[in-house]
Amino acid sequence: MILSIDPGSPTPAYEQIRDQVVAAVAAGTVHPGTRLPTVRQLAGDLGLAANTVARAYRELETEGHVATRGRNGTIVLGRREEPGQDEVVAAATMLARAAQRSGLDLASAIGVLRHTW
Repeated sequence: MILSIDPGSPTPAYEQIRDQVVAAVAAGTVHPGTRLPTVRQLAGDLGLAANTVARAYRELETEGHVATRGRNGTIVLGRREEPGQDEVVAAATMLARAAQRSGLDLASAIGVLRHTW
């Protein structure tokens, strides 16, 4: 998996990392069981602070995309199927499409969701 950071982007580096990993998993270019680079390795490769990469990994883990397994590293998980998930996915799809039509970026759409939560 090749990740890159756009230093000119208004999106923070940790969000860029998180979004690229999620997109790669969704596209099928990164498969469940794939081991991600260590925090230090990725930070060095991208020229970032280790805390920035660690934050991206923490968010990926919180969202259920990866699991950190100590010395075995951070592993990509498969899609979790939970009861009621179909309804949530449909609502998320509608939110994403409405936000795109309105010209909102991902961060703004997430902000709307957080506000209504």
